[in-house]
Amino acid sequence: MPLLEARDLRVDLHTHRGTAAAVQGMSFTLEPGDTLGLIGESGCGKSMTALALMGLAPDNATVSGSLKLEGRELIGLRDRDWRAIRGFRLAMIFQEPMTALNPVHRVGAQIAEPLMLHQNLSHGAAREKAIALLERVGIPDPARRVDSFPHQFSGGQRQRIMIAMALACEPDVLIADEPTTALDVTVQKQILALIRELVDERGMVLILISHDLGLIAQNVQRMMVMYGGAVVESGPAAQVFGQPAHPYTRGLLAARPSLAQRLVAHRSERLPTIKGSVPDLFSLPLGCPFGGRCAYTEDACFTDEPPVVPMGSAHWFRCRRADVVLDTPELIAGSA
Repeated sequence: MPLLEARDLRVDLHTHRGTAAAVQGMSFTLEPGDTLGLIGESGCGKSMTALALMGLAPDNATVSGSLKLEGRELIGLRDRDWRAIRGFRLAMIFQEPMTALNPVHRVGAQIAEPLMLHQNLSHGAAREKAIALLERVGIPDPARRVDSFPHQFSGGQRQRIMIAMALACEPDVLIADEPTTALDVTVQKQILALIRELVDERGMVLILISHDLGLIAQNVQRMMVMYGGAVVESGPAAQVFGQPAHPYTRGLLAARPSLAQRLVAHRSERLPTIKGSVPDLFSLPLGCPFGGRCAYTEDACFTDEPPVVPMGSAHWFRCRRADVVLDTPELIAGSA
């Protein structure tokens, strides 16, 4: 039985402008120890997917489809039932620790709270475990810093505290939403190494959300490329990076500078870009969400839903012009 399984997961947002599909038909199956990356531009649905997986979708959202944790259906659970799971079986490292941490509560109390709630630890025992967790994630002098407030830590230290909170109850599934945002490169490496070490140590499922291609390439086994709320390409990370199929995936990879380019390229040379911008969720075409920005766009792309095109070994992408796209691998996104 899979640890976490999603089938046709969908999130619809209801606003004064109408209903918008923030996540469209996402499906995956994850076993203990699996790592999955979600990548795409801002506004593509990555973070909304994470909130849906945690039962934290906004009040104006409708979550449908199926989401199962060891066979138990989570869609439609009451808030009380979600609270029993969230932080215990499922945990999340949020994108911005300064807004996720409560500024008026000491960090030790915030780490201890889920321990007292889910493991029935006494206040003293929870405090001792909070100190041990701070030490485990590399906070110096944890016995003293456990009584500090969030603003008294650096950005990297606050992110480490978020990791300690997420791992406090040893969850089965860890969701990391842009865990290295606004951190310098050295601290980014330390944070990711810590997450990988703890995931390997405890056999957790890791869902890593990022717009950073390098971060995804180095830290996950499988990946999904999202655009306009939909998964446009999915497969083993090595295959997707080695043989990108969807024009959007190719555009993302082409726009990433290599070290050689940085060293030898003339300052006037520009990296390839994807023309246009991510469309408003209310303005998505009925067919392919990438229609209009893609160099292969034809009229039917705006009206016909793109079929799934298998590439072998669990690697697939969605495109109604797959034959043309695969015959011209050098052409990317909107650069025609």
